[in-house]
Amino acid sequence: MLLVYICLGVYLVAMCFVLFYSLTQAHLLLGYFRGLNNKPVEVNPVRDDELPNVTLQLPIFNEQYVVERLLAAAARLNYPAGKLEIQVLDDSTDGTSEMIADEIKKYPGTLFFHLRRSNREGFKAGALKAGLKSATGEFVAVFDADFVPDPDFIRKTLPYFQDPRVGMVQTRWTHLNQDFSLLTRLQAFALDTHFSVEQIGRNVLGAFINFNGTGGIWRKSCILDAGNWESDTLTEDLDLSYRAQQRGWKFVYRGDIASPAELPPVMSAIKSQQFRWTKGGAECAAKHLGRVWEAPLPWRVRLHATAHLLNSVVFVAVFLVALSSIPLWWAFHREMLSSRIFEGAAVFLLGFVVIAAVYFVGNVGVQKDSKQSSLRFIWELPLFLSVSMGLCIHNGLAVWEGLSGRKSPFIRTPKYNLKERKLNWKDNFYHSRSVPLGTYFELLMAGVFSAIVGASLYVQAYEMLLFHSMLAVGFWIVGLTSVFGSRWSSTGR
Repeated sequence: MLLVYICLGVYLVAMCFVLFYSLTQAHLLLGYFRGLNNKPVEVNPVRDDELPNVTLQLPIFNEQYVVERLLAAAARLNYPAGKLEIQVLDDSTDGTSEMIADEIKKYPGTLFFHLRRSNREGFKAGALKAGLKSATGEFVAVFDADFVPDPDFIRKTLPYFQDPRVGMVQTRWTHLNQDFSLLTRLQAFALDTHFSVEQIGRNVLGAFINFNGTGGIWRKSCILDAGNWESDTLTEDLDLSYRAQQRGWKFVYRGDIASPAELPPVMSAIKSQQFRWTKGGAECAAKHLGRVWEAPLPWRVRLHATAHLLNSVVFVAVFLVALSSIPLWWAFHREMLSSRIFEGAAVFLLGFVVIAAVYFVGNVGVQKDSKQSSLRFIWELPLFLSVSMGLCIHNGLAVWEGLSGRKSPFIRTPKYNLKERKLNWKDNFYHSRSVPLGTYFELLMAGVFSAIVGASLYVQAYEMLLFHSMLAVGFWIVGLTSVFGSRWSSTGR
């Protein structure tokens, strides 16, 4: 019986954290709606004779499938050639370097600098920092290899730096391949909410926002004032964002400026990206949370910074809730626990309602085809939540490593560019074909929760049926796509 009460305590504590996070999301939603009512920020275009020097940094590591597309997009930027330098920060160890050297010869009127390092010290952060030493631009834009910059990106973002307090302008990611498969649809579902409700909400409320690692432009002096790029976390973008804003710099988010990018089409690539994001977020929490609470910041900023830095801990909470729910389900069925406890726990449904509202606004409220988007939302929300639950083992481990200080190398997310190259994702030689040990645990959990769902139906114990069903579906999808890759492709590839 003691074990049952311990599990109940773990369950309640974890659910309280999820509820706290969902309530901060509700506040961001209010901020988002307030932003819709605010008058647009008026900025005057920068005159051509007053345009400053700009450096575009393109960090590259083994990107044979997308590097030509990236360089072509960089060469199309609508900016005076004499005031734009493009740094190709190339740490590649394969044939990508030769491709870059050949490709930049096609654009003799564009000021390309092909910079190579003797080692990958500091990974992406190290490459950006090394390039900054020779950067001549007053402003520094950054685009990852899977992005296709808008030709007018620089001209659209520079006017917001007329305020000398502005240190960075972040733009909205859009998706080149969101309809490729179920997995890309669900990623777009999550990112669209982040780049609408979360970023706009934080910006309107005066909370800290983050540079998303790409699709943004910095004032060079802001980077240097904040201490330059550091590689002690896997999310150097979030780290520098918090250091800069704690120094008093203002960040601007512009959701009306689009930066198209490719979404990972297969689970192995998604997991490598998710691991880096969640572990890096936890590392930044360990690094900055204490500083945020020690700094003379408004309570609103502190609370949102706490939720922001600890958002990856939600995966740990879901994992604990999932595990503890098994003995609790058994205890309720055997009448070892009062049904009043379960009735009282219904308060946590508020968190689900809030999350549903946030994602509804983030995916339907911003769409023109509201009817079609609403119908799609009906099946996307439960599938998204299920897959997110299914990632709790993989991402929970990443969070644990981040909070405990365990270091790991920066693992890049492989790029595929399937639409342009007309390739099968299996033909990509960057694609990981190994099956991690954690995948077998995910499949085991899928079987366990499937059995519990069957037992619940048999004994007519429906209290946790929906939750356990979503866990079963999520673990099956994550586990099976980790083994077999993406099987739900709308293109037949």
